[in-house]
Amino acid sequence: MKIDTLHSSTILVLSFLTVILLGTGLLMLPLSHAKGEVTPFLTALFTSTSAVCVTGLVVVDTGTYWSGAGQGIIMALFQLGGFGMMTSATLMGLLVSGSIRLRTQRLLQAETHSLALGDVKSVVKVVFWVTVLTELVLAAVLTLRFGLGYGMPWTEALWHGLFHSVSAFNNAGFSTWSDSVMRYVGDAYVLVPLMLAIVIGGLGFPVLQELMVERGQRKPKWSMHAVLTIWGSIALILGGALIIFVTEMDNPKTLGPMAWATKGLAAMFTSVSARTAGFNAVDIGGLTNESLALHFALMFIGGGSAGTAGGIKVTTFFVLVLVVWSEIRGNPDVEFRGRRIAEPVQRQALTVVALGSATITLAMLLILPMTTLPYEKVLFEVISAFATVGLSTGITAELAPGAQFILIALMFIGRVGVVTLAVAIATNQSRRNYRYPEEKPIVG
Repeated sequence: MKIDTLHSSTILVLSFLTVILLGTGLLMLPLSHAKGEVTPFLTALFTSTSAVCVTGLVVVDTGTYWSGAGQGIIMALFQLGGFGMMTSATLMGLLVSGSIRLRTQRLLQAETHSLALGDVKSVVKVVFWVTVLTELVLAAVLTLRFGLGYGMPWTEALWHGLFHSVSAFNNAGFSTWSDSVMRYVGDAYVLVPLMLAIVIGGLGFPVLQELMVERGQRKPKWSMHAVLTIWGSIALILGGALIIFVTEMDNPKTLGPMAWATKGLAAMFTSVSARTAGFNAVDIGGLTNESLALHFALMFIGGGSAGTAGGIKVTTFFVLVLVVWSEIRGNPDVEFRGRRIAEPVQRQALTVVALGSATITLAMLLILPMTTLPYEKVLFEVISAFATVGLSTGITAELAPGAQFILIALMFIGRVGVVTLAVAIATNQSRRNYRYPEEKPIVG
């Protein structure tokens, strides 16, 4: 079958599968192992999938199990995964020919979720420059902090700074330290730059494009998508931080022993990271049940569309909130800021949530018979995998191989998108030129 005959969604799925398998092969090589041994297939596959799908769940400690070459391969994998395979291919084509074919633009549009076909080329440029500049600036800041503030050798400080910079911007959650960034829980010079990179990468490239175009304007004319993403993200971050602060401030396993300023910083970082980044500044396994429940919601919602974040996306969540609000008010149209939200968008939002919920439910039904671990910890792991968050209560390595394979599938589905995967499978799509008579079943 020729590639030109494949649906764009199918090519995206196959692209991610190819890179995952390539990464698995590279991680199985002795040069990737810290002791020069051959890595077991499941360990390599799980790590490669987690990296390409910018999740961060691990079954082995990244800093001690993998060699420098292995860590470099992992960093390259989550850079490719966050950047987007189609985006990367298009950029290489631009460097060679200076132009983009129409077919490639369509593929790239499917990857970046550009609002119009003509926006694709400008979004690609934003992807490239924002990625490069953000990662380089953050790497420099972290390197200086590690070198000057903690006395690390400069080569070591540079490696840790670069690795965590790329990981943060791509919302990958991988860390070279076994405790993630818990050792820096009181250091604003480390946590604040990481938070900024996570938020920038998680907003989504179409939003970043709008911010760049409208910069300097007194009254920027943001699209509905940008408004929902920006203000929705702010509301989720601040609301999440407040709830975490209140529920954890007396918890001796998390914020309890900290000074008040450190509690606030840790609560804010935890809220930011919970929506898809995967770094943890406190012990996730020690969170209260209230905080765990909040994490379920934040992880499932995730970040902005067409960025490095996972989850069902902020705009999906708030579109459904507006649908519910309009229904409660008896308004036949779903409106926001003087505009109607198209019915296909409403259906797509509902489809994403329904498929996401069904995927998580099915995974729970399959995993629970394989383990005796607490239900809430298994659910946390499942949502974290599906939403490509990477946070864990510490049970990933304890799960049976069958359960780990299910998590691999969840990470893949969460990265390529439940709707994209469904469209890729349903190759026979057709439009009908007729409609059936309408009927209204009783709902509720």
